[in-house]
Parts: sequence; C-alpha cells; structure tokens
Amino acid sequence: MGRLTEAAAAGGGASAARSAGPPPAPLPLSSTSPGCTATMASSEEDGANGGASEAGEEREAPGKRRRLGLLATVWLTFYNIAMTAGWLVLAIAMVRFYMEKGTHKGLYKSIQKTLKFFQTFALLEIVHCLIGIVPTSVIVAGVQVSSRIFMVWLITHSIKPIQNEESVVLFLVAWTVTEITRYSFYTFSLLDHLPYFIKWARYNFFIILYPVGVAGELLTIYAALPYVKKTGMFSIRLPNKYNVSFDYYYFLLITMASYIPLFPQLYFHMLRQRRKVLHGEVIVEKDD
Repeated sequence: MGRLTEAAAAGGGASAARSAGPPPAPLPLSSTSPGCTATMASSEEDGANGGASEAGEEREAPGKRRRLGLLATVWLTFYNIAMTAGWLVLAIAMVRFYMEKGTHKGLYKSIQKTLKFFQTFALLEIVHCLIGIVPTSVIVAGVQVSSRIFMVWLITHSIKPIQNEESVVLFLVAWTVTEITRYSFYTFSLLDHLPYFIKWARYNFFIILYPVGVAGELLTIYAALPYVKKTGMFSIRLPNKYNVSFDYYYFLLITMASYIPLFPQLYFHMLRQRRKVLHGEVIVEKDD
C-alpha cells in the first residue's frame, strides 16, 4: 500500500516518512530516527528513564546507555548502508535490463529476487521500533512496511499475469529512487555528515514520486482484479468447518478505496514537514 509507506519516507526519520523528535533516552541516537520507515509519525520522547534508587545503579546507568547507544548506532549505520546498496543494485539492474532489452517486459522477473530480499529485509524496521532504538510507533511502522510486503508478495509475486504491466514499472521506479534517497539520508545523518543535496532530495523528490508510486500500485491492483475474481485465489468459501469466509477480490477493492482518504492526508502532512525542515516554518497541527 504504497506508500502508505512513503508517508513516512518524506518525514525524514522511511518512510521516511518516512521526525525531528529526539530518540529515547536509553538509546541516544540521531534525531532523524534512521532505520524505521514510519518516522514521520514518530512521537517525541521526553527521555525520562526512571531514577535509580541506589548510587551504584545511578553510576552504572550512563555507561550502559552509552554502550547501548553505540551498539544501536553501529547497527543502524550498517543496516542503512546495506539497504542503500541494495536499492542501488536494484536501480542499476533495472537500467541495464532496459538498455539491453529495450522493453519493460520481463523486467520484474529479472529483478524480483533482489526486490523481494531487500523489501522483506525491511521488516527489521518494525523490530527497531519494538526494541526502542527508533522512537516510532510500532503500529505505524508495521502498517507501512507490511503494505510494501503486500504489494511484493501478495500482488506481483502471486499474480504472474500482471508482472509485465507498465504500472509495475511505475511503482518500482518510484520505490527505488525513494529508498535510495531515504536510506542514504539516514546513513549520512547517523554519521553526522548530511550533504544538503541529500536533505533537499529527501524533502522534494516525494512530491513527484509519491503520486507516481501510488498510481502504479493502484493500477497494478486494478489489473489483478480479473485474475483474482476468476481464480478465487486466497479466498475462503462457505461452507467450511470453520464457518468463515473471505473474498480476496473484495479485499482488494477495499484496499484500493482506502487510498482515497489516506493519500491526501499523508501527502499534505509530508508537504508540511517539507516546509518545516527546508524553510524553518513552525507548523501547528490542528486537533480534530
């Protein structure tokens, strides 16, 4: 669900969407919240850790925090470098395929293993949130990462007749450019050396890439509907011993409809984040 995940990506700490709040006190990391897709939705932590009752514990806690912070920073740096490299490999493979073949037909099949590996590897971003090294809602991160997993495994992988659709190329290109920008942003932020161009790209590319990615995802799901309806794949029919039913065709229709209320909210939130980060505007969110 596309980006739903990209909402996070624009927030800068994939996101990332995809976050300027400081990380939790036990693991003092970069304020950009690297490594978690949904950082735009991350809440600011107050850093209160609960006072230790004994002097020995008070002396030991800062050392523990420093060690944990160092380990977390090293891991997140490695993770983001690996993900940047992975999506770069994917981008190069896509360009080479098109230059050699002159067509998009067969593109997905040629890069699917790399795509599946690195997109599935992003499940670690939920773990990062669970263990607290990234100050982001686990629920938000889970929804955003799982939406990508849904598109990869339950749509394009499972419904082979749609793999040569032009719409698949749309979301692949949008995802690839977005993720290279997002993960490189996180990497340089963790290294405390963020080039302005990377920051600029992080908060500007989404203006085009997010609508393109969403359009590609919606058109791909739409193209899958006839096949799903004909085959009844992933559907559960009555009667059965569990007395439950599920229709994957209607599930896809509901999924497509969910983009209507979600896309404008996420997109305009990302635009507000852009003004805040690049132009220093103070954005006051109105309570509903």
